[in-house]
Amino acid sequence: MNTSTQLSAEVSAEECGAWASAVRAASRKLAIAPSSAKNDWLIRSAEALRARTREILDANAIDRDRAPALGLSTAAIDRLTLDAKRIDSIARSLEQIAALPDPVGEVIRGEKRPNGLDVRQIRVPIGVVFIIYESRPNVTVDAAAICVKSGNGAILRGGKEAIESNRALMNILKDQFEPSGLPADSVFLVPTSDRAAVGLLLARNDLIDLAIPRGGEGLIRRVVSEARMPVLKHYQGNCHVYVDKIVDIDMAVRVTVNAKADRPGVCNAAETLLVHRAIAERFLPRAARALADRGVELRGDEPSRAIVPSMIPAVPADWDTEYLEKILAVKVVESIDEAIAHIDRHGSKHTDAILTSDFAAARRFTAQVDSAAVVVNASTRFNDGGELGMGAEIGISTDKFHARGPCGLRELTTTKWIVEGDGHIRL
Repeated sequence: MNTSTQLSAEVSAEECGAWASAVRAASRKLAIAPSSAKNDWLIRSAEALRARTREILDANAIDRDRAPALGLSTAAIDRLTLDAKRIDSIARSLEQIAALPDPVGEVIRGEKRPNGLDVRQIRVPIGVVFIIYESRPNVTVDAAAICVKSGNGAILRGGKEAIESNRALMNILKDQFEPSGLPADSVFLVPTSDRAAVGLLLARNDLIDLAIPRGGEGLIRRVVSEARMPVLKHYQGNCHVYVDKIVDIDMAVRVTVNAKADRPGVCNAAETLLVHRAIAERFLPRAARALADRGVELRGDEPSRAIVPSMIPAVPADWDTEYLEKILAVKVVESIDEAIAHIDRHGSKHTDAILTSDFAAARRFTAQVDSAAVVVNASTRFNDGGELGMGAEIGISTDKFHARGPCGLRELTTTKWIVEGDGHIRL
């Protein structure tokens, strides 16, 4: 495939169609590729990423030098930044995916019907997946890996802020296709930053089967508006931690700090802390000190500020905001019912956690909070494909169809019925 288009050049519908057609053709071969070939590509790619770390870091340095001029926030620059440790983590995720069972061909159910027909439902690849994402270069590798292992062709369109990093990573991945016996066009990185390319590709439902946007709410709403194929998405990660009235305070402080301050710029970071009034005077001062030590700004309601006066007064918009920064909204609630109602009204159905020593409260919270992941006595940061044993993820879906939560290998398959007879006719 010709990928000589300049990064800033305008793109035509014909070019986009040619790119999608090439990936479509490759996807048909990839759909029947043996697991051994796909795993070989994953292992080769992991080894190559480590061996060519310097090449990746040099490209990433160019992107980071450009970041201030593009107006990137501190959190966005953190998402953009690669170092040797993060590259090794990316490589390890490929090795983990290689070790996972191949979902393609898995029999979901099957039986011999009374009339003698053998019927079974199996997993098959979706086809061609178009992933649009911002800032995070690791998505280039994760998306390619999950699509290839699940037998799907992939078209990747990263943001202009990470274009050099993405291109370096893709060059390394593409070099491993031929030695592994896989089609060279199995994964394609859109080589232009022209925003029109996204719209042109979203119109090609004849060649692309699924779109997955990963980024800010504006990007996701644009994709949902323009896509002619199904979209797998989440709009926001407005995640909550609720501290119940009966709780181990040491544990609660530790988990709350991790949920907010570990990586505040990611979608599974906590944005609102809800605290039962019965525990608030014991818990909030300690939590506030620990969060302040990590540079977190607290925005509290009046009862919270009565306990910790240094909090900034919260305004109504704070309860609906995905900060993606070291900012945490704090509210004192009268009961678990109020906490659940607040999450139902203001949450984004992404990840919500309860910290409690009360088994009944935990069960009630998990039953009534309608989110992709509901966590008990652990950080919201665990709603992640790697942490949940999926190796990596293509994104976290807050939809209810076709998949919900972290989307890994199985979530990038659909099903097919195989019906085998011996000259059967229906009477």
